[in-house]
Amino acid sequence: MMMKIKEFRRNSLVILLLLMAIPNVQAQSLKDLFNRENIEKAVGAVTGKNTASMVGNWTYTGSAVQFESDNVLQNAGGALAASALTNKLDELLEKVDIRPGEFGYTFESDSSFVARIKNRELKGTYTYNTETKEANLKFARLVGINATIACTSSELQILFNVSKLLDFITYLSSKSSNSTLQSISALAENYDGMRMGFAFKREE
Repeated sequence: MMMKIKEFRRNSLVILLLLMAIPNVQAQSLKDLFNRENIEKAVGAVTGKNTASMVGNWTYTGSAVQFESDNVLQNAGGALAASALTNKLDELLEKVDIRPGEFGYTFESDSSFVARIKNRELKGTYTYNTETKEANLKFARLVGINATIACTSSELQILFNVSKLLDFITYLSSKSSNSTLQSISALAENYDGMRMGFAFKREE
């Protein structure tokens, strides 16, 4: 009997943590609350792990940033800083032809991928480490670049340290310029360990 009570309490705690991890629970219907995407977000918040495969077709939706410490985002100033950074990064990426709807990836289960930017296709291979949640992306004539991966069934983020992001942009875009690259680098100067990169949505 005591074991059943302990098990019930443990299960109740897990459910409570899942509910607390989903924003605006009270405003959501039960259907919304238990849809696949929200469950994945809740599990990710509690366990810190990705819950979906990056295999599939992905379309770029905008830039993404990740701070070394989550404490940066625990106040209004940090949230505003993140929003300002992504807005500025969006502007700079557009200068090198990285725009929503014109950039994307297809990741295959055989560890190959194709990056699409405007009318160009760049092929490569990748490996993914489930422990570190990092992928190594290898293009022809480009040494593999490590990237942090965050993935659910419908959203994907590929994030780099700043120097690797600059290498990646230089390879990816025929329009990259020193001034644009320097501007991107300057965005990260005030945030140690910040990662910058791309956000995607899964194509239907």
